[in-house]
Amino acid sequence: MYQIDVMSRVPVYEQIVEQTEKFILAGILKEGDKIPSVRNLSVTLSVNPNTIQKAISELDRRGLVTSVPGKGCFVSDKARKALTVVKRNNLEIIREKTEELVMAGIDKREVIAVVEEVYEKKEGLKGETAPFKDEGGQ
Repeated sequence: MYQIDVMSRVPVYEQIVEQTEKFILAGILKEGDKIPSVRNLSVTLSVNPNTIQKAISELDRRGLVTSVPGKGCFVSDKARKALTVVKRNNLEIIREKTEELVMAGIDKREVIAVVEEVYEKKEGLKGETAPFKDEGGQ
């Protein structure tokens, strides 16, 4: 389920985009799955419809969703691959952070344990349910 943190410094539309990306990467949202309508998300999250539309537009710009007139928005067939390419670029950030950890004297086993913990947690997410219900076909 989408969750908005109204106290966050991250704009609401970015929170929706980031959560949608995570749902796609986790396999919760799959190719061809329908994204909730602007109206549905607006009511469910108590967010201005313009903000929801801005998030959907950004997802479309990134090629993660496609709009079908009269039907709604659906996860693009290339969404997961596009996100994987973008996220793979984060390996350089990990390299830089690892160098900082080494300079700070953090033991390699501790770093590896954190990485393994994250990968084990991912295995637990495979049984998750859909992040929302599309009520009324909207």
